[in-house]
Amino acid sequence: MEIIQHLLESIHFSNLNALLLVGVAIFGGTIGGRLFKRIRVPQVVGYIIIGILAGKMGANLLNDSVLASFAPFNDFALGIIGFLIGGELKTATLKKYGSQFTWILLFEAFTTFIVTSALIFAAVFLIFGDIRLSLVMALLLGAISAATAAAGTTDVLWESKTRGALTTTILGIIALDDILSLFLFAIVASFAGIILGTGAGNLSHEMLMLLYEIGGALLLGGLSGLGLARLLKESSDRERTMTFSMGGILLVLGLAATLGLDTILAAMVMGVVMTNVASKKSGEIFHLVESFAPPLYVMFFVFVGASLNIGQMTSPLYIIAVAYLIARSSGKMLGAFLGATVGKSPQKVRRYLPLSLFSQSGVAIGLAIIASQRFPGIIGTSISLVVTATTFIVQILGPVVLKYAVHKAGEAGLNINEDDIIRRTTVSDVMDEQVPLLNEGLSINHILEIISDSDSLFFPVVDSQQKLKGVLSIEGVKNSFYARELTDMILTMDLMEPVAMTATSDEALEKLLDEMKRKQEEFVPVIDEQGIPVGIVEQRGIHKYISRKLFETQQLAAD
Repeated sequence: MEIIQHLLESIHFSNLNALLLVGVAIFGGTIGGRLFKRIRVPQVVGYIIIGILAGKMGANLLNDSVLASFAPFNDFALGIIGFLIGGELKTATLKKYGSQFTWILLFEAFTTFIVTSALIFAAVFLIFGDIRLSLVMALLLGAISAATAAAGTTDVLWESKTRGALTTTILGIIALDDILSLFLFAIVASFAGIILGTGAGNLSHEMLMLLYEIGGALLLGGLSGLGLARLLKESSDRERTMTFSMGGILLVLGLAATLGLDTILAAMVMGVVMTNVASKKSGEIFHLVESFAPPLYVMFFVFVGASLNIGQMTSPLYIIAVAYLIARSSGKMLGAFLGATVGKSPQKVRRYLPLSLFSQSGVAIGLAIIASQRFPGIIGTSISLVVTATTFIVQILGPVVLKYAVHKAGEAGLNINEDDIIRRTTVSDVMDEQVPLLNEGLSINHILEIISDSDSLFFPVVDSQQKLKGVLSIEGVKNSFYARELTDMILTMDLMEPVAMTATSDEALEKLLDEMKRKQEEFVPVIDEQGIPVGIVEQRGIHKYISRKLFETQQLAAD
């Protein structure tokens, strides 16, 4: 016991190695996500809660120094998210929704800025009675409020497998929203410096730096996208495609960070170019990148939760935070509705987009940190704490409300492929229940009379007790005609084939297909508990069912 006690006392969280911390973040976050998914709450909420428990507000396992050392992983996760969002912005989509995106983006961002600035000004002035302080905090928090979290939003959309006009609009807005937020923040930060007389108000310098950051990201992402598209255009090796794709994203993110460019925007533009230049190949590329991303997403959101700390909040700051939360939420909802109405968006976009843009994390926290560095003291500290506290709330409530919106809009579960359909299908969905049962003692003439009205290629053969004895195929019937002199003597039992395998109606189709592939079977009889045939499953019937379901979901998404 003394040895165990000594070992426990010698372990310090600060000395835990990086691999163990990554394991804790991914494994713990995944468990949290699964638990929340069971109660129909988006998994991202579970990831963040686990991060809070392990972070500065909990066990402090993931403290500031640990989070700083893992900053590149966060950048990588955000880069992948940006790349995948860019992949959704096809030229046809931009042509179709371009006008709607513009109106929604402008109304949503500026309405949020105006409403938040007005309410924050009133709250800060009532608390401190200082006009300059109130105006500066109002302008800075107003600009920060315009940003929407791409990571939390897209995670819910991908988890819910959404597809349709609302989903397309959300992805388009969050792809462009942060660019506008950066411009807005650069302008108001310069005015804030002028108001305070700190000498930080060189607007022309700020705008030039912003143009360099965004313009450089556009150029880097565009050129990288063209290069990667050309490199992978003729590639048929999945491993090579995956390696070059991930390497290309890392290269772009690294170059953007080195050159002081917007990393997420560079990755996003790279995705846009890829999906439009190499349209045939891009589907495979984005699928491979998306399959690689889940552990990074989990780790990213665990770290987001771990970074949240509202322990230093005071009563006045709580009041300001509540005002910010109410103003930002109201501004987002009102702006999204007005923009969708003016842009003549579909009814479901006008109704549910106002509930889809609450999440706030990466860009908002980044801008708050910049504000705290440029305006040290009460302004910077207050802004950082208010944004952190409200991020804690909207990152938990935002995904829940977004999931409700996409489900009510009827877009959840429409972004599916063949594998998704197979996973949710049982044998009863694809089996032919109308297939005739053939008695083992029937003559060939009786057989022909029965099967002539059926579309099936395989028929269960039963005995007098209706128990399955074998299967008769159309090919077997055709072969009987080679011995015409014996036709009248041939019975079903002479033509039937032995049954290699059977299935039950409640069996998962995915499991059945794996078994059929392993045994190279074209058909499988379906039996009940007594061994009596209740139908048959054929490969061609499965393919028809999957094709029909895919077509139906595409039609629903297009409506």
